[in-house]
Amino acid sequence: MRYPAVAGRFYSDSKDALTEEIRDCFTHAIGPGLPGGCRNERKITSAIAPHAGYAASGMNAAHVYKAIAEDGLPEAYVIIGPDHRGIPYDVALCGVPYVTPLGVCSVHDDIVKKLRKIIPDDPRSHRYEHSVEVQIPFIQYIDPNAKIVPIIMGDQSRECAKFLSEAITEACTGHDTVVIASSDLSHYVSKKRAHSEGTDVLNKVCALDIPGMYGTIEKRDITACGYGPMAVAMSAGCSSAELLKYSDSEDSLGLSGEVVAYASVAFRR
Repeated sequence: MRYPAVAGRFYSDSKDALTEEIRDCFTHAIGPGLPGGCRNERKITSAIAPHAGYAASGMNAAHVYKAIAEDGLPEAYVIIGPDHRGIPYDVALCGVPYVTPLGVCSVHDDIVKKLRKIIPDDPRSHRYEHSVEVQIPFIQYIDPNAKIVPIIMGDQSRECAKFLSEAITEACTGHDTVVIASSDLSHYVSKKRAHSEGTDVLNKVCALDIPGMYGTIEKRDITACGYGPMAVAMSAGCSSAELLKYSDSEDSLGLSGEVVAYASVAFRR
């Protein structure tokens, strides 16, 4: 089992409190509202969701999970987060279940088995990383029987993103999956600068322009932390992208000054 690293800090550490906290993210003034009826269309191939503490970014992330719940639940969620801790791998899989206050979230055995032949499976590398962990309670909230495939990227280069995208495509053949790219945008800059940088990056993302996204981040020295996972999400067999929500930490926490920016994006076939 991979036990929680940030429960009690990034989100509540008891089942009842966490369930209420997630519900509040949906119903918050900048949240999307609670999920409505499921259309069973399964058009969403992938998404981008932020990974800060729920008080800061949870209401933004709720936009993605409402969209998935209403579009139709997949067979598996491939969650890709950036490495904040310094793992000794370009990419690391976690082949054991994640535990949260909402219970045990099992991995998709067949996909994990196939990926294990291509990338290292080392749950220890996931032990302290929050970028994957914070997505899982939201997934459990909309899909109590969810199966996950947790992956961390230590190398976020275009080459590594291409390698990982191809590995995931191969391993997921025959399975209905959604790729969740876990990323925040600009970190600790002025609200004006965050909005300008976010607009430039998200324009490239919504145009499915991976080289343009990398070029914009490099040229403007933007501190988006999960651009590698974002590139993988943009490669997941989609034909269109929709920005569901852009916000920053001032919008959610009400604290003026330097902000962290967040975006939720849905990619559709």
